[in-house]
Amino acid sequence: MNSRPLTFVHRGQLVTLSHVPPDRTLLELLREDLGLTGTKEGCGEGDCGACTVVLGDAVHGRVRYQAVNACIRLAHSLNGMALWTVQDLAQADGTLHPAQQALLQCHGSQCGFCTPGFAMSMFALYQNNVCQGRPVSRALAQEALSGNLCRCTGYRPILDAAQQMGSLPPVQVDEAELLQKLELAALASVSPEADWIYIAPTTQAELLAARAAYPQAQVVAGATDVGLWITKQHRQFAQVLDVTRAAELRRIEEDGAGLRIGAAVTLTDAFAALQRQWPQLQRFAARFAGLPVRNAGTLGGNVANGSPIGDSMPLLIALRAQVVLASMRGERTLALEDLYTGYRQTALAPDELLVRIVVPRPAPEGLLRAYKVSKRWDDDISAVCLALHLDIADGVVRRASIGAGGVAATPARARQTEALLTGQPWTEALAQRAGEALQAEFTPISDMRASGAYRRTVLAGLMRRYWLESQGQTAVSLEDFSLANCAPQEEAA
Repeated sequence: MNSRPLTFVHRGQLVTLSHVPPDRTLLELLREDLGLTGTKEGCGEGDCGACTVVLGDAVHGRVRYQAVNACIRLAHSLNGMALWTVQDLAQADGTLHPAQQALLQCHGSQCGFCTPGFAMSMFALYQNNVCQGRPVSRALAQEALSGNLCRCTGYRPILDAAQQMGSLPPVQVDEAELLQKLELAALASVSPEADWIYIAPTTQAELLAARAAYPQAQVVAGATDVGLWITKQHRQFAQVLDVTRAAELRRIEEDGAGLRIGAAVTLTDAFAALQRQWPQLQRFAARFAGLPVRNAGTLGGNVANGSPIGDSMPLLIALRAQVVLASMRGERTLALEDLYTGYRQTALAPDELLVRIVVPRPAPEGLLRAYKVSKRWDDDISAVCLALHLDIADGVVRRASIGAGGVAATPARARQTEALLTGQPWTEALAQRAGEALQAEFTPISDMRASGAYRRTVLAGLMRRYWLESQGQTAVSLEDFSLANCAPQEEAA
């Protein structure tokens, strides 16, 4: 089989590389093949952000800038895109980019190992906001830097630097020229798919044909999980099938019936679409993972992966979502919870792929909440994830949908608790019984994230919290804590 040529834009020029193995990571390509050692390797699993780079692609006639983790990103996914590393920010005469200069002025670096990653996340923030005339708030800076960890600074000077970028002399990317180069890169990327070791079809029909022809190929989307198999388990893949280039799988469609989210839609874009229907999901979405992981990972990949601690599945179960599976034989639709047959096992046939997720529109009487409990606030895996969606009309629970993660071998639907709630008056006593039913319905294991007893206690506590929030109570969680609200009020003169 042949090695697919890799073409991308770097420093304003088209770069074409041959003989890049299908399972080579972008970080390996940068450091070992191109000598761009400014990009650091920290954790090798997309947690610390030291390896952050920025990718650019053309979306509706504009360049979209996204920070991603190079350590778990496959090199071939760069095909047809633009790349910036920390070594590309300063001007030819040595003048620092505002992201770099602000870090310098605000003393945002101590040991310096994490600094290249922070600078790149700030570069993406600069391009997407400062260059568009939008100020960088503290909250926006925190979200943009949620995928970057630092052991030295305590973050305050780094956040100060992110807010200060806009006050420095501006630096602009020539987007008109870059769009032309991206168009050339896209043309160079078009080639027959036959016998490539990295297969990236551009239509669903071609993708399903490739799946049938190469059932042994490793399927990847954002590679936020497959990347870990490479970096941590040292697995090798002779052939890779990339689903993210198929146009149909990259679409989000919305109508009166609800949302149809293509399997290759990034988590960033998928949660943005869900938030338009359910604005209360904003905080949950921001905690799903660090921004670079959300920029790379896909909703379909998270669902098809079937991890019992994946956060999107409990939410989608509560939203009564369905998944559409497709092959050359046609399509079939399942309730999302019915996709899972065991630990990391699914109902997908060897020639099938998950192509989209269908989410019905919310009912007017629906009350949705999604809760994530983890050791660390940002960029961490859930110990328990619980999503509750009750349709409550005239004080009675007309319908209940509850999804849970971290409490069973698969993402689970709490059917027994749903049955207890349905048709009953929504009262504090009912909420207490529902919490007890949740505890009895699952027998979670003890592991590095939490004990089984803790997880069961959390389930009841989250049901209690849902009841309080349904009654309009606020400040029932640390999520609602802020220093401003705790500041003493000055006495009236």
